[in-house]
This record gives sequence, C-alpha cells and structure tokens, in this order.
Amino acid sequence: MSGVFYALAAVVAVSLTSLIGLLALSAREEFLDRILFFLVSFASGAILGAAYFDLIPEAIEAVKVESAIACVALGFAFFYLLERSVYWYHGHGHMHVGEGVKVSWEDERVRVKSFVYLNLIGDGVHNLIDGMVIGASFLISLSAGLVATLAVAFHELPQEIGDFAILIYGGLSRLRALTVNFLTALTAVLGVVIIYLGSPSPRFLGLLVGFVGGGFIYISAAELIPELQKERGLARSIFQFLVFIAGCLGLGKLVGLNRLERANLSYFTVPFLLQL
Repeated sequence: MSGVFYALAAVVAVSLTSLIGLLALSAREEFLDRILFFLVSFASGAILGAAYFDLIPEAIEAVKVESAIACVALGFAFFYLLERSVYWYHGHGHMHVGEGVKVSWEDERVRVKSFVYLNLIGDGVHNLIDGMVIGASFLISLSAGLVATLAVAFHELPQEIGDFAILIYGGLSRLRALTVNFLTALTAVLGVVIIYLGSPSPRFLGLLVGFVGGGFIYISAAELIPELQKERGLARSIFQFLVFIAGCLGLGKLVGLNRLERANLSYFTVPFLLQL
C-alpha cells in the first residue's frame, strides 16, 4: 500500500505544475495580451515536440513501427472528426476571440475555439499515461518512482505553460483556464489507479500513445499554427518563429534528458518487470 500512496502523492505533486497559470492571475490585462500570442507560439511548438520526440518514439518502442504509425494517423483523423463535431454542434467553428473581443461568461460555452476542447482531451489522455508511468515506477522501488516523477515533472512544466496559454487564447477566462487545466492534470491519478488495479498490456499502451501523438500533431498543425499565421509584421513573425522552434526543440531536449534518466524505466515494461 505504501507504493500506492507514494505514487498518488507523486502524481498530485506533478499535477500542481498545471497551476503555473497562477502567475497570470495577477498580471495586467495589457501585459497578458502582449505575451499571449508568443506563448501560443511556444505551445504549438511544444505540442509538436511532444508528439515527435516523446509520444511517437515511445509508441514505436512498444509496438511494431507499422502499428505505431497507423495509430498516429488514426489519432490525427479522430481529432479532425472531433473538431468537426465541435463545429457542427456549436455552429460557430473558429471565432477570433483573442483579438480585443471581451468574452462574457454566459456565452463562453459557444465562443470557445474548438482547439481548446481538443487540447483538453489530448492533454487529459497524455496525463493519464504519465500517471501510469509514475505508478508503474513505484511498483519497482521508491527510488525508481522518484526518478520517473522528476522526469515527468520536467517535461510537463513547459507544456503546462503552453496549455494555459492555449486555453486563454481560445477564449476561457484566466480563472476558468486555471481550473480546467488543473482538473485535466488530475487524470494522472486515474493512471495510477489503472496500473495498480488492471496492469494494461504494453501493446495497448503503445497503441494509445501513438494515437495521442497523432492528435497532438493535428492540434498543432491544423489548429494552432494557422492562428500564428495571422501575424503580418516581419519582426514579430521572426520572433514568433524562434519561440515556436524553442518550444519544439526545447521540449525535445528535455525529453532526451528524461530518456537518459529513465533508461531502465520504459513506459511500458516497468509494470511487468515484477512478473519476470
């Protein structure tokens, strides 16, 4: 039972990184508007980096390359259909609420951009998998669990900054964005529960990771990058591109370091080492 307790405490601690948006609650509206567009640039790069440097390689390690790539394509297609469903349901599609338009709490439900919903779903599943990683690591030992917790926390922090920016840019109020971002992070708790109760197969987890990777590619390429193309100024566009690259490669660098740290703690083999 101590392993379960430590794992649950660890995922709750990692989930607290989603509260990085607390820094924005006290920021002036003008300052937040000024930096928001560049935070979205960072977020779009970070999500793309998470897909290509983290999720897809993990999927390929767990299953055959063909199966992993098929799940990436399936995830991309599913998130496209999901985005279309949001469009059809609300009847609004892409509404540019980040350009000086005040969003009232009453009509926020129909004005929130579709990529907000997609990001919440994708991030929720991603956090679920992170919870499985941490829970599985604590099955091995306390030290293994702590290493996995630090690895997950280091690559979650920049992504949580980007996620918060996406929610704000998509039309949510700062408090609402902070709340839903934290609740989404708590899906990691469910990941721990699944590991300790069910021990899903490595193949299933590999396919799921590839699926989420495809969804992340769709969110970045089809939803966020088109938003960045609205910037027409040359200097701001160049800076925006550099921030995008920093988000993509910066997260990739963190993931690379994390892979070294958990060299013997594969996402999908840890829960089953005790059975060998």
